[in-house]
Amino acid sequence: MKEPSHTIITISRQIGSGGAYIGQKLAKQLNIGYVDREIIAQVAKEFSLLEEDLESIDEKTPSFWQSIFQSTICSPDVYLPPQLFVPSEEAIFKVETKIIQGIAQEKSAIIIGRCGSHILREYPNHLSIFLHADGDFRQKRIQELYHTSKKEAAIMMEQSDGERARYHQLLIGTPWSDALQYDLCLNTSKIGIDNTIALICETIQYKNQKRA
Repeated sequence: MKEPSHTIITISRQIGSGGAYIGQKLAKQLNIGYVDREIIAQVAKEFSLLEEDLESIDEKTPSFWQSIFQSTICSPDVYLPPQLFVPSEEAIFKVETKIIQGIAQEKSAIIIGRCGSHILREYPNHLSIFLHADGDFRQKRIQELYHTSKKEAAIMMEQSDGERARYHQLLIGTPWSDALQYDLCLNTSKIGIDNTIALICETIQYKNQKRA
């Protein structure tokens, strides 16, 4: 089979490190797709669920699903079916894996989270990235993005890191922040957001030159 000519970039990231922003800027600069809600929509369709119920499922604890469905019974007037289907994390991950593999075969794209670095680890034109940052930098970004207090931002950081680490360990069996799993591990608070984007672009150019 002929090797695909397009490029896939997967970005794993700590909350507050600028991962989504960097991914979007990279997609625009490289003129390639930015894949996030597309995966959510396809997975939701597969399980006949609403997109908003799936939007935050990735890298979350099992209690995430419980909170979604428990919140629907706050009113006695709300009708719930006798049995409500809740897909397991493993089932969702299996569907996401097929979707991500399909995207990699079809087009150049940047994929955020969802263990994409592992799913596409054997893909020839794949660059896997892990973005992290110092605590103060992350906390400030979270406060600005989510309009939270310093205390709330700290709680969000702790919960998000724990949930993503658990999710990765459960489905992949390796530590989420292990540098050996990624091609690039970048501290965005040390080198800056713009420099991070420039460095990734330079790396892509270098890989393309080697492949040519």
